[in-house]
Amino acid sequence: MLLDDKNAIIYGGGGSVGGAMAKAFAAQGARVHLAGRTAASLDKVAGAVREAGGRAETAVLDALDEAAVDAHAAEVGRIDISVNVTSSYDVQGTPLVEMAVDDYLSPVAKPLRSQFLTTRAAARHMIPRRGGVILFFGGEGDKAANRMHRLGGLLAGFAAVEALRRQLAAELGEHGIRVVTLATSGIVESLPAGMPEAAEIGAGITATTLLGRAATLADVGNAAVFAASDWARTMTGASLNISCGAFLD
Repeated sequence: MLLDDKNAIIYGGGGSVGGAMAKAFAAQGARVHLAGRTAASLDKVAGAVREAGGRAETAVLDALDEAAVDAHAAEVGRIDISVNVTSSYDVQGTPLVEMAVDDYLSPVAKPLRSQFLTTRAAARHMIPRRGGVILFFGGEGDKAANRMHRLGGLLAGFAAVEALRRQLAAELGEHGIRVVTLATSGIVESLPAGMPEAAEIGAGITATTLLGRAATLADVGNAAVFAASDWARTMTGASLNISCGAFLD
């Protein structure tokens, strides 16, 4: 199996994207450590992993809490794969000229802090072992002008996290650690079921693709397995485009 006996931490492991990655990692032999703020959602994913014959552990923690992140990483010990798919903390729908500064900065400061803390914790454990993979998810967002309206600080946040990814790749490469982003224009299946505009947003995501379909959660899991495996051992400082052609490299 591609990830046989690997240890993977998934921050936000109780969510739809984190859950898809957890199931895919476990199916390829990894032990998954699901971390997040809600025990019930973590337990649900862990239960599904175990029912399928995989191995899963859960930990309730806030990825913005430096002490909690460091303590959990130390408890896991050997970390082969780390991925953070926690909240974007974004506020949308308000024109920038009417937006409060804290609302604009929320999807910049909070995800950047969260990603920094979790990747730093993972890297500190990967460096002595001379290897590991840190995955990011989301990319830099849509650059089409007509689709950038009223997104608040979301795209600024994406760009900041991608800058972190590039710098990490540059600094960690000498230690044998790879850093890769799974770049997507959106996963329709991950939209909340009760979201009033979910159908409209989903149709918009699909309409931007060249293939006439959006990536599924299963696609995300498969791509994450590939990126985390030795099959992608030549990839670092790179984005893996899984947007179905919504944007071109």
